[in-house]
Amino acid sequence: MRRIAIMNQKGGVGKTTTAVNLCAGLAALGRRVLLVDMDPQANATLALGIEGKAVGDTVCEMLLGEASFAEARRRIAEGFEFVPSCEGLAGADAELSNGEGRGTHLRRALQGIDGYDFVFIDCPPSLGILNVNVLVYVDEVFVPLQCQFFALSGISLLTRTIDILRRVNPALRISGVIPCMFDARTGLAREVVEEVERAFPAQAFRTRIRNNVRLAEAPSHGKSIFEYAPDSNGASDYLALAREVIEREGPPSPAAAAAPAGFHVTETPAPQSEVTAPHSEVPHLTS
Repeated sequence: MRRIAIMNQKGGVGKTTTAVNLCAGLAALGRRVLLVDMDPQANATLALGIEGKAVGDTVCEMLLGEASFAEARRRIAEGFEFVPSCEGLAGADAELSNGEGRGTHLRRALQGIDGYDFVFIDCPPSLGILNVNVLVYVDEVFVPLQCQFFALSGISLLTRTIDILRRVNPALRISGVIPCMFDARTGLAREVVEEVERAFPAQAFRTRIRNNVRLAEAPSHGKSIFEYAPDSNGASDYLALAREVIEREGPPSPAAAAAPAGFHVTETPAPQSEVTAPHSEVPHLTS
């Protein structure tokens, strides 16, 4: 089971869009996936159509020991389960910061879960105690990057944080960098991708997530891009990214070799560049 944080301290880079649609794509390709929303803004929760009184127990109650994992999780689709968030998680931040083991609440809450190929955590755009909990639990970090100026500016701080937390989680590493909001018509976007590939030659994904209005519209309907606009560029790109994630864990299964039932790609794929794929107590960090 791979445990992966989707994290970038910059907001508006496609983090939640990637979390929701990459998980949906992996599930459509036959993988069993769990997504946990650790962002107090609860954007992934809203994007999956869960809101208001329908939320019930959330990651907040789970972290505080007031609900079990089984009570907090939801079934989104075949092979895709989810733990929602809520605004109350922001208030719980202070409570989680006090006492011993402040960085291990998530690890304890998810201890012993099995049956998943992937556990993804959608993270807040900060480096506070919530993300410390995430980085103590996961082994890998995927970093979505907006294909604009200063795209790499936030990774240096994240890299330093990962180096610090390796004292309690030696396996922790950045294993994927995802170019998002890519517009092939602009020289800047191409330059950013080239810079990403130079800085992270083994981690940069070949797949580029193109600018796509359908991706922006899907969350307001509480649907993944595969449900909302299966013939869009956004669906094509996230399915390609899901396949690439699977390739990095080993040979693709027969289920991963074909598009999910009812999924038809009709738009032209984005050009893909060649990239080599890589086969207690914690410090108190503030945002």
